[in-house]
Amino acid sequence: MANQPSNQPSSQPYWESPVERQIREAQERGDFDDLPGAGKPLDLSDSGDPDWWVKRMARREGIDLSGALPGALGLRKEAAGFPESLADVRREEQVREILTDYNHRVLADRLRPAVGNLPPLLAKTVDVDDMVAQWRELRADRAAEAAARRASEQPVPAQEPRASWWRRLTGRA
Repeated sequence: MANQPSNQPSSQPYWESPVERQIREAQERGDFDDLPGAGKPLDLSDSGDPDWWVKRMARREGIDLSGALPGALGLRKEAAGFPESLADVRREEQVREILTDYNHRVLADRLRPAVGNLPPLLAKTVDVDDMVAQWRELRADRAAEAAARRASEQPVPAQEPRASWWRRLTGRA
């Protein structure tokens, strides 16, 4: 009767797979204690989206996915950044070149055939002269802010260094 299995469950299973054994040993060692995210619910807010993992990886790694947008959406996003995205450009000719290039890309995108049965998505061209005027204002505002910041940080002029005590005492200057 000693060879017959008892009806009472044993503390350890009869057969344990190698993976289950490694997990059990790691738990006994405490390898799973104090892991980041322990006790927090899983973020399943975008689990219905088939590209959820791409979006999470891009957010985690700080990758800009604007280059993966369809043509018109990428152009619209680029136009939404004007004139702030042009603030670091120093010369007006370069600003005009950038804006003219943008307008050429918008027109080229309009010539592409529509995909699917939806109406085509179009991006607007920008008025180069109006945008250059906004760029000038932005540059002037930033220059005024920088001048005010420099003026507030300017050190107080130091006084003439006084002669040491022994030179004053002996009358040598």
